[in-house]
Amino acid sequence: MFRSTARGAAVVVALAALSVSCGTPEKDDGAPGGPVAAVTSPGTPEAPSSVSGGDSDGSAPPSAPDGEPVEKVRDAFAGLQATLGESCTPGNCAYFLGRVHDELRGMDRAMKADPKGPGHFPEPIALIKKLEAEIGDDRSFENLKKHQTLLIGTRDKINTWMQDHPDDYS
Repeated sequence: MFRSTARGAAVVVALAALSVSCGTPEKDDGAPGGPVAAVTSPGTPEAPSSVSGGDSDGSAPPSAPDGEPVEKVRDAFAGLQATLGESCTPGNCAYFLGRVHDELRGMDRAMKADPKGPGHFPEPIALIKKLEAEIGDDRSFENLKKHQTLLIGTRDKINTWMQDHPDDYS
Protein backbone atom coordinates (compact mmCIF):
# COMPACT_ATOMS: atom_id res chain seq x y z
CA MET A 1 0.00 0.00 0.00
CA PHE A 2 2.85 2.41 0.72
CA ARG A 3 4.19 1.92 -2.82
CA SER A 4 0.99 3.12 -4.48
CA THR A 5 0.93 6.23 -2.28
CA ALA A 6 4.55 7.01 -3.11
CA ARG A 7 3.90 6.40 -6.81
CA GLY A 8 0.82 8.66 -6.66
CA ALA A 9 2.85 11.39 -5.00
CA ALA A 10 5.52 11.06 -7.67
CA VAL A 11 2.88 11.43 -10.39
CA VAL A 12 1.49 14.55 -8.70
CA VAL A 13 4.98 16.07 -8.44
CA ALA A 14 5.70 15.22 -12.10
CA LEU A 15 2.41 16.78 -13.23
CA ALA A 16 3.10 19.89 -11.17
CA ALA A 17 6.55 20.25 -12.74
CA LEU A 18 5.05 19.74 -16.19
CA SER A 19 2.44 22.43 -15.61
CA VAL A 20 5.17 24.88 -14.59
CA SER A 21 7.29 24.20 -17.67
CA CYS A 22 4.38 24.03 -20.12
CA GLY A 23 1.84 26.18 -18.35
CA THR A 24 0.08 29.24 -19.54
CA PRO A 25 2.07 32.45 -19.97
CA GLU A 26 2.33 34.66 -16.93
CA LYS A 27 2.03 38.43 -16.99
CA ASP A 28 5.27 40.01 -15.88
CA ASP A 29 3.57 42.92 -14.17
CA GLY A 30 0.30 41.26 -13.26
CA ALA A 31 -1.68 43.96 -15.06
CA PRO A 32 -4.07 43.16 -17.88
CA GLY A 33 -2.54 43.80 -21.26
CA GLY A 34 1.02 43.91 -19.96
CA PRO A 35 3.93 42.22 -21.70
CA VAL A 36 3.75 38.46 -21.53
CA ALA A 37 6.69 36.27 -20.55
CA ALA A 38 6.17 32.62 -21.45
CA VAL A 39 7.87 30.29 -19.00
CA THR A 40 9.80 27.61 -20.88
CA SER A 41 11.44 26.06 -17.85
CA PRO A 42 11.35 27.03 -14.19
CA GLY A 43 12.94 30.44 -13.81
CA THR A 44 13.74 30.98 -17.51
CA PRO A 45 11.38 33.56 -19.02
CA GLU A 46 11.26 33.89 -22.78
CA ALA A 47 11.04 37.48 -23.97
CA PRO A 48 8.20 38.29 -26.33
CA SER A 49 9.34 38.81 -29.91
CA SER A 50 7.69 42.24 -30.14
CA VAL A 51 10.12 43.61 -27.56
CA SER A 52 13.21 42.68 -29.61
CA GLY A 53 13.64 46.29 -30.74
CA GLY A 54 14.24 45.62 -34.39
CA ASP A 55 12.98 43.89 -37.48
CA SER A 56 13.64 40.34 -38.51
CA ASP A 57 16.41 41.72 -40.73
CA GLY A 58 18.27 42.82 -37.60
CA SER A 59 17.85 46.54 -38.20
CA ALA A 60 17.32 48.80 -35.24
CA PRO A 61 14.12 50.82 -34.96
CA PRO A 62 14.41 54.50 -35.91
CA SER A 63 14.98 57.01 -33.14
CA ALA A 64 13.41 60.39 -32.56
CA PRO A 65 15.66 63.45 -32.15
CA ASP A 66 15.39 62.94 -28.39
CA GLY A 67 16.88 59.44 -28.78
CA GLU A 68 13.64 57.62 -27.95
CA PRO A 69 12.94 54.70 -30.31
CA VAL A 70 9.90 55.16 -32.52
CA GLU A 71 7.92 52.87 -34.76
CA LYS A 72 8.88 52.48 -38.38
CA VAL A 73 6.58 54.39 -40.72
CA ARG A 74 4.97 51.22 -42.07
CA ASP A 75 4.12 50.06 -38.53
CA ALA A 76 2.77 53.45 -37.50
CA PHE A 77 0.70 53.55 -40.69
CA ALA A 78 -0.72 50.11 -39.92
CA GLY A 79 -1.82 51.41 -36.52
CA LEU A 80 -3.48 54.40 -38.15
CA GLN A 81 -5.22 52.19 -40.71
CA ALA A 82 -6.58 50.04 -37.91
CA THR A 83 -8.74 52.99 -36.87
CA LEU A 84 -10.48 53.16 -40.26
CA GLY A 85 -13.07 50.54 -39.30
CA GLU A 86 -13.97 52.31 -36.06
CA SER A 87 -16.11 55.33 -35.39
CA CYS A 88 -17.22 57.64 -32.63
CA THR A 89 -20.14 55.80 -31.07
CA PRO A 90 -21.69 56.22 -27.63
CA GLY A 91 -19.52 54.46 -25.12
CA ASN A 92 -16.30 54.49 -27.15
CA CYS A 93 -16.05 57.98 -28.61
CA ALA A 94 -13.44 59.21 -26.12
CA TYR A 95 -11.33 56.10 -26.71
CA PHE A 96 -11.70 56.33 -30.49
CA LEU A 97 -10.79 60.02 -30.79
CA GLY A 98 -7.90 59.60 -28.39
CA ARG A 99 -6.63 56.61 -30.33
CA VAL A 100 -6.83 58.40 -33.69
CA HIS A 101 -4.97 61.35 -32.19
CA ASP A 102 -2.31 59.07 -30.68
CA GLU A 103 -1.89 57.18 -33.97
CA LEU A 104 -1.45 60.46 -35.87
CA ARG A 105 1.16 61.63 -33.38
CA GLY A 106 2.93 58.29 -33.76
CA MET A 107 2.90 58.70 -37.54
CA ASP A 108 4.39 62.17 -37.17
CA ARG A 109 7.23 60.88 -34.97
CA ALA A 110 7.88 57.93 -37.28
CA MET A 111 8.00 60.08 -40.42
CA LYS A 112 10.32 62.62 -38.81
CA ALA A 113 12.66 59.85 -37.57
CA ASP A 114 12.61 57.87 -40.83
CA PRO A 115 16.04 57.38 -42.46
CA LYS A 116 14.65 58.92 -45.68
CA GLY A 117 14.10 62.13 -43.75
CA PRO A 118 10.98 64.16 -42.97
CA GLY A 119 11.15 65.76 -46.43
CA HIS A 120 9.99 62.43 -47.77
CA PHE A 121 6.58 62.95 -46.11
CA PRO A 122 5.80 66.64 -46.65
CA GLU A 123 2.02 66.52 -46.90
CA PRO A 124 1.29 64.19 -43.95
CA ILE A 125 3.66 66.11 -41.69
CA ALA A 126 2.04 69.41 -42.72
CA LEU A 127 -1.45 67.99 -42.09
CA ILE A 128 -0.49 66.81 -38.61
CA LYS A 129 1.19 70.14 -37.85
CA LYS A 130 -2.03 71.96 -38.80
CA LEU A 131 -4.09 69.56 -36.66
CA GLU A 132 -1.80 70.01 -33.65
CA ALA A 133 -1.96 73.81 -34.02
CA GLU A 134 -5.77 73.62 -33.90
CA ILE A 135 -5.94 71.15 -31.00
CA GLY A 136 -3.20 72.84 -29.00
CA ASP A 137 -2.08 71.35 -25.71
CA ASP A 138 -5.60 70.35 -24.64
CA ARG A 139 -5.88 66.57 -25.13
CA SER A 140 -9.20 66.30 -23.32
CA PHE A 141 -12.13 64.44 -24.84
CA GLU A 142 -14.11 67.68 -25.05
CA ASN A 143 -11.39 69.33 -27.13
CA LEU A 144 -10.88 66.28 -29.35
CA LYS A 145 -14.66 66.07 -29.86
CA LYS A 146 -14.71 69.77 -30.79
CA HIS A 147 -12.05 69.04 -33.45
CA GLN A 148 -13.46 65.65 -34.48
CA THR A 149 -14.06 66.61 -38.12
CA LEU A 150 -10.49 67.91 -38.51
CA LEU A 151 -9.08 64.90 -36.64
CA ILE A 152 -10.88 62.31 -38.79
CA GLY A 153 -10.30 64.32 -41.96
CA THR A 154 -6.55 64.44 -41.23
CA ARG A 155 -6.49 60.69 -40.67
CA ASP A 156 -8.33 60.07 -43.94
CA LYS A 157 -6.14 62.45 -45.97
CA ILE A 158 -2.97 60.85 -44.60
CA ASN A 159 -4.35 57.39 -45.33
CA THR A 160 -5.00 58.41 -48.95
CA TRP A 161 -1.58 60.06 -49.30
CA MET A 162 0.23 57.04 -47.87
CA GLN A 163 -1.63 54.64 -50.15
CA ASP A 164 -0.64 56.79 -53.13
CA HIS A 165 3.03 56.60 -52.00
CA PRO A 166 3.64 52.94 -51.03
CA ASP A 167 7.36 53.16 -51.83
CA ASP A 168 7.70 55.80 -49.11
CA TYR A 169 7.03 53.41 -46.24
CA SER A 170 7.84 49.90 -47.46
